[in-house]
Amino acid sequence: MTTMIPYHAKECQYRVLLASADKAQIFPYIRAPYGPHTFFSVSTEHGRSFVIGKNEDGRWVVSKGNGLCYTEYSFIHTGEFGDDTLGLLLLSDAKRDFLLGQEIEKLGVKTNHMEYVIMLEKELRLMNGHIVKPVLLQYNVECPYRISDAAYMSHDIIEEEIQKWKVNNDNHFDAYYMIAANVLIKNLRILHDNQILHNAIHEQNYTWALELLDFELACSPAHPYDKKDYQRHVKSLFPREIFQTYVIICQIADILHERVNQTEVVDLFKYYNFNIEQYAVNNL
Repeated sequence: MTTMIPYHAKECQYRVLLASADKAQIFPYIRAPYGPHTFFSVSTEHGRSFVIGKNEDGRWVVSKGNGLCYTEYSFIHTGEFGDDTLGLLLLSDAKRDFLLGQEIEKLGVKTNHMEYVIMLEKELRLMNGHIVKPVLLQYNVECPYRISDAAYMSHDIIEEEIQKWKVNNDNHFDAYYMIAANVLIKNLRILHDNQILHNAIHEQNYTWALELLDFELACSPAHPYDKKDYQRHVKSLFPREIFQTYVIICQIADILHERVNQTEVVDLFKYYNFNIEQYAVNNL
């Protein structure tokens, strides 16, 4: 973990709000300048998420909502969005992330494995006078690095990760970006076939193991949005995710210095029943 930045943390009393069946070890940590524990930040891209270390299965344990990995302050409250605070994770968002993540994992999407939602027994006073307690989302992943972390990763780390993709090369693609494209488009096909909207598909929410993460903005028939105006617009957002996925494929190619064959990418989308041509605007 030499490329990761260590931060001091302290352990707090807690209560479990949601838990998976595997009973993993709980890490009720919060960023604290002189705390006795240590966790790690991959980069400032991760904001309020920290890597705890590896579990017994060799997967990386990540905790979200523990404080900021930038600024000297663990939490920043600007007052713009009610109690929403930089460094914290709202309880409703943590629960949605956990429950949607479990649902999506069961469908066969390559993703993280949820472990816990816990509430720390520590009170924080916001600038609006409200008292809140930190909520943590804990999960494990195959790879802690996101596509957006490429600038912070060594060539050797990226090379190590993309070599693992070869086990997913069912269609025997020559280019690495096409191996990745096959996984990303297949993931999207599974989501859309099950009327699941991720609603935040971009390079920060895919790891270099091609795991789709972060479901706090997602919705499904089992976990719909609460607001009626959100429900009205869900259908119109599905096509957007096709092109957001396309962008990530191109970004991966750029990082790996591969030249994108647009025809090949469009054909792969067609293979998974995404007809990109129907969205093309005709010239007048």
